[in-house]
Amino acid sequence: MSQETVKPGKFVSLSYMIQDMDGNVLEQSDLPVGYIHGGESELIGGMDQAVLGKAQGEEVTMTIPAEDGFGDYNPDLVITDGIENVPVELRQLGAEVQMQNDAGDVRSFYVTKIEGDKLTVDGNHPLAGKTLQVKVKILQVRDASQEDMLQFGMPGQSQTVN
Repeated sequence: MSQETVKPGKFVSLSYMIQDMDGNVLEQSDLPVGYIHGGESELIGGMDQAVLGKAQGEEVTMTIPAEDGFGDYNPDLVITDGIENVPVELRQLGAEVQMQNDAGDVRSFYVTKIEGDKLTVDGNHPLAGKTLQVKVKILQVRDASQEDMLQFGMPGQSQTVN
């Protein structure tokens, strides 16, 4: 019996490591990440296409430009204000602040700098503007079960997840 390969409708389990172009590890998942290939969840930066046709145990390394990964860095999403205008519980590095624009869209901003009486929040994803190197190891490929389809979505439906 030949080994299963990644194709639409197959349940795929993988681990990954994301590095910057200097080799610094930015994110790593040693625990299996599962999805149904061609289902509701898409992997960032064309990772779906990179693993297509691969089998359990195979590894793929790919370079993802910023625009295909977490987008370009937008300086308009960086806001500095007087610390007195920020609630006390949010006056710490890494604190998350939900902000809503005039169209009603909500975005998470994170406190990235506190200097003197000024506090800066940034609405960019931490990996925005970075070219990334992604190493993926395929841990399992098998037919998707009914339970998988309920959890991860049916093939043919598409929704990008970052």
